[in-house]
Amino acid sequence: MPIRRKAQDAGIFDPSELALLARVFERLKRESDSPDRLEGLASRILANYMAGILDEAELVSLSKQPLGR
Repeated sequence: MPIRRKAQDAGIFDPSELALLARVFERLKRESDSPDRLEGLASRILANYMAGILDEAELVSLSKQPLGR
């Protein structure tokens, strides 16, 4: 699963954080998503979490949107 691999590669998340990130990823992914879209979704979730969004519902809501530049 892209979110778990990305988070583990970063090496900075504990098991409860990984579980939260995985739940958010599972809620947002779709069966029809391409591997590239899944990678992008995982990146958005991680970026939002690392920016301080810790509430699961807020993380889901914000991660639906593209990252700002």
